[in-house]
Amino acid sequence: MSEQKLIEQTKEPLTVQTLIQNLHRCGVKEGQTILVHLAMSQLGWVVGGAEAVIQALIGAVGASGTIMMVTHSAGNTDPANWENPPVPKSWVQTIRENMPAYDPMTTPTRGVGVVPELFRHWPGTLRSSHPAFSMAARGPNAQFLTEDHCLTEDMGHRSPLGRLYQLDGHVLLIGVTHWNNTSLHYAEFQADYPGKQNEKIGSAMMVNGERKWVPYEVVETHTDDFGPLGEAFDQHYQIPVHKIHNAEVRLFKQRLVVDFGIQWMAANRDLTQSS
Repeated sequence: MSEQKLIEQTKEPLTVQTLIQNLHRCGVKEGQTILVHLAMSQLGWVVGGAEAVIQALIGAVGASGTIMMVTHSAGNTDPANWENPPVPKSWVQTIRENMPAYDPMTTPTRGVGVVPELFRHWPGTLRSSHPAFSMAARGPNAQFLTEDHCLTEDMGHRSPLGRLYQLDGHVLLIGVTHWNNTSLHYAEFQADYPGKQNEKIGSAMMVNGERKWVPYEVVETHTDDFGPLGEAFDQHYQIPVHKIHNAEVRLFKQRLVVDFGIQWMAANRDLTQSS
């Protein structure tokens, strides 16, 4: 959406302070640890843009709270598996041999939006070490959330998602639905369903001071049913849906959606039927 159209659709622009007030109205409290997913365009025209949104999120949880965001660098994965877009097979080895090694300070995010990309640079923010599926956090729980992100448990127990579960933290969806709810991948990691399997991927990493292409395996992820799963979760727990401008806002405990997702996938998901 163009900025001009965004301005035309915005009755009154949000500011840092009014966004903090709206976040508190939606249930955000000081001291909470929150994984945030958001779509900037749904908030309308914001005075200060992404910078103001980050300031508001940090302000809403206060000095005792922690904000976490997805900072995936999906470009640092095996090019043989790329689909959006695919690359010629003749390029695959060249990419594997020349992809820059993951560096939490310099490797850009991919496909997660302008707010997480700015957030990873924010003073005091820590980013996890996974070369493809990192997350970044700022606040008292940031180090616990981001440390020792296991290569083969990209979204498992030894990942920021698993540690958020340990902390009994929250998920905040602003202008997005459960289709974008990364915590459902943690449910996927734990759930038992027909057709579940690992997939072989790889990333460029620094190993003992040397850049290397490192193959590894993770649980194969599927998002095709995240929408209906999320709708069932919302209905089961009567999750309230607030509004900030055009953005629907949902706030809930991560443990609730993960535990619900594990059971829902076991009962409803069968990948052998679609293979």
